[in-house]
Amino acid sequence: MRVGEGEHHTQTTSEALAHTFDEPAPAVDLSVYAIEDWATLALFWLMAICVILQFVTRYVLNDSLAWTEEIAIYALIGVVFLGSSLCVRRMRHIHVDFLYRYLPPAAGRALARFVDILRTVFFAYAAWLVWKYSAAISDERMTTVDLPKSIVFYTVLAAFVLMALRSVQVTLGNLRRGYSILERPGDFEDGVAVDDLAARKGA
Repeated sequence: MRVGEGEHHTQTTSEALAHTFDEPAPAVDLSVYAIEDWATLALFWLMAICVILQFVTRYVLNDSLAWTEEIAIYALIGVVFLGSSLCVRRMRHIHVDFLYRYLPPAAGRALARFVDILRTVFFAYAAWLVWKYSAAISDERMTTVDLPKSIVFYTVLAAFVLMALRSVQVTLGNLRRGYSILERPGDFEDGVAVDDLAARKGA
């Protein structure tokens, strides 16, 4: 079979394409964003500014600012863990739903509930471990900046607490709805159940 054989593409004109820019832009809805979204965005821009400063001072001015690398690394840690909380809320973490296609509905529902409970317990336990570790290194300072390293680990702690809380929120939503994204992935759009989207539009 040759490449492209059997493929069908809708033809369009330049005029039709130009008219798509005349359509009004959709209304901006900031209600879909939560505290971890904004915190992740702020840390991302802090990291980006530090990386740009590092590049300019090292390769343009030939006089590197040593603290930019350390702060960028710590900001990246915050982006990863706070962004993970965002993914828990939006159900965007990688998951395997292949098995659920072959399980009876009752067995699939029971397994999905077990996954919900296990996920919440894991995040709560991870938060407890990070809290213990943060307390153990509370006197350590950063290498190039005179700040305590505990700032970084307490940020990770807050992220794991948020993950646990978001996991409880997702679990309660699954219980109320009667199914999860694992059981019916086609009934979710961008991490939100189609039924919930319809209810929001009807409200």
